[in-house]
Amino acid sequence: MTANRQVLLKSRPVGEPTVDNFEIVKRDVAAPGDGEVTVRTMFLSLDPYMRGRMNETRSYAASVAVGGVMVGGTVGEVVESRAPGFAKGDFVSGFAGWQEYANLPAKTLRKLDPNAAPLSSALGVLGMPGLTAYAGLLDIAQIKAGETVVVSAASGAVGSVVGQIAKIKGCRAVGIAGGRVKCEHVVNELGFDAWVDHRDPELFKSLKTACPKGIDVDFENVGGAVLQAIWPLMNDFGRVALCGLIAHYNDTSLAPGPSWMYLLARRLMVRGFIVSDHMSRMGDFQRDMAGWLREGKIKYREHVVEGIENAPEAFLGLLKGKNFGKLIVKMGN
Repeated sequence: MTANRQVLLKSRPVGEPTVDNFEIVKRDVAAPGDGEVTVRTMFLSLDPYMRGRMNETRSYAASVAVGGVMVGGTVGEVVESRAPGFAKGDFVSGFAGWQEYANLPAKTLRKLDPNAAPLSSALGVLGMPGLTAYAGLLDIAQIKAGETVVVSAASGAVGSVVGQIAKIKGCRAVGIAGGRVKCEHVVNELGFDAWVDHRDPELFKSLKTACPKGIDVDFENVGGAVLQAIWPLMNDFGRVALCGLIAHYNDTSLAPGPSWMYLLARRLMVRGFIVSDHMSRMGDFQRDMAGWLREGKIKYREHVVEGIENAPEAFLGLLKGKNFGKLIVKMGN
């Protein structure tokens, strides 16, 4: 038996979650069954979508049950295997959730080569956030060279990759982020053309200055006041890739909607998308992203928190924009 610390959903939050909604327990891990491997979690990904999984509402994926282990993508090491093709010492990515060990079906795991890239990058630029940016821009927004692409939460795991791919494809990239340090990072380090601080009291005016030819594509991660500032600047036949609405994740009632007149007058296309619908693009994404990383065309930043016991507090900070880059928990097991 192996001692295993887990973070459970103790209660469902009403509005903004607190650390009291989580509970840390210690349980034993049994031997894996046929077709399973026991994985020791090395890195846990913390992502905004997890807030929705804490609610008991109909969505694109099942909610976490009260008393259940919080869901999440992980990278770990195989410590025992009862599945062909997997051996002790292999490194894999999967969805073990917020726990130090897990028995997982081998068919749900992807082997990782530690010599090809840092293992933690499988949770960020080479994982779900990177694929979200790739599929959202190329398949949903269908960007074209010369267009202006605006992305909110531009210094985050998804937004930072969105802007860089837009530049690779010949677009003007404008990033919206919180605070001067993050804003300057997206231009000076990531190569965006311009930045706008979402805390700017003159948000609309600043965004208009940054987008003198209007906005062709909005890769939306935030919603709220940011999206309200973007609507009037959208060009005719513009596209909105609706990836996230983090400004509304703690709402307890429906927020006022967008001005639908802009959607009508500008003939905009707004499409929500979930990355799990685009897994068929994983091969193309891995090929292109690995190449861009080797060529230095893509840069990424990780915000690492030590210890599973600090995951709840780190997650709450994520919802408030306190992280800088892809938020990852490094396990201490």
